[in-house]
Amino acid sequence: MDAYDKGSDARQGQDGPGGPGGPDRPDGEADAAETTAPEADGAPEAAGAREAAGAREAAGVPEVAVVPEAAGTAEVAGAAEAAGAPEAIGAAEAAGAVRPAPPGTAQPAAPRTGVAALSPRYQVGAVVALAVVAVAVCAHIGMVFLHLAPSNTLTKQHGDVVDEWVFPEFEQNWKLFAPNPLQQNVSVQVRAEVSTADGEIRTTGWYDLSAEDGRAIDGNPLPSHTQQNELRRAWDFFVASHDSDDRPVGLRGTLSETYLRRIALLRLDRDGAAGPGGVVERVQYRSRTTNVEPPPWSGEKVSDRPTVRELPWWSVSAETRGAKSGQTGQAAREGGAA
Repeated sequence: MDAYDKGSDARQGQDGPGGPGGPDRPDGEADAAETTAPEADGAPEAAGAREAAGAREAAGVPEVAVVPEAAGTAEVAGAAEAAGAPEAIGAAEAAGAVRPAPPGTAQPAAPRTGVAALSPRYQVGAVVALAVVAVAVCAHIGMVFLHLAPSNTLTKQHGDVVDEWVFPEFEQNWKLFAPNPLQQNVSVQVRAEVSTADGEIRTTGWYDLSAEDGRAIDGNPLPSHTQQNELRRAWDFFVASHDSDDRPVGLRGTLSETYLRRIALLRLDRDGAAGPGGVVERVQYRSRTTNVEPPPWSGEKVSDRPTVRELPWWSVSAETRGAKSGQTGQAAREGGAA
């Protein structure tokens, strides 16, 4: 009889003779047989896949490999596409992967920046401007070097040109880094001859201008540049441009005298030296220099006697006369207008 005949006793369902509850086999054997029974024609492949999955699960290997962000490149996307895995391709694109351009496609050129972005005409102009600046900087550095360098052939032949370039804007000196810095206290003083309102001539006492600047600076957290340097630099300018007989050396010497006269007039006017109705006719400067006492451990001996340098009288009548004439003319104009 046919094994698959409905009338046979091969399998009659769960209650049949061949069923799980049948008399021919126990329930456990029936369950095992049904579990291991092939489900389709590709049963060996499916069984192998299930066995491989079970082995991976037993070994703790995840079924789906996680693609790191660093590997989210065009190669990952290309491999996923070649493998025919659309889900993997979507994951790679979400992770930032960029598909490679098809072969033969020209890549866009990077934009140019800086001087390269300019047109050729402007590039030439930029190069010329940079060259001019470089030459000017080198020339300036050379002039300052010759000004500070010891006397040599170039400074002897072209010293006037170097001085015209350096003075007065780029003046340099070595006082800050000198091996023997200034170790003296210099006090600059001035007095004046004043013509009073009744026609008499009187001579004022000495006004210590350096002491006035010192009092203005002492205790002041933000002293002005004028209080600190105007008088000091003016006196240094005078000493450097005059010989030992107080005669000016060149145009700079005459300019330094004019500068000191103007400072004297401003300071004397501030102190009220002329008095009511008085006019300053002449001024006279003098300097009092004393050595700074060396520290006890040095063993150096210096003189404590001050050195006084007294300059001749300088007439300032031209400046004061111009100021008086200006005031007189202004008063006359005001009177005529009234």
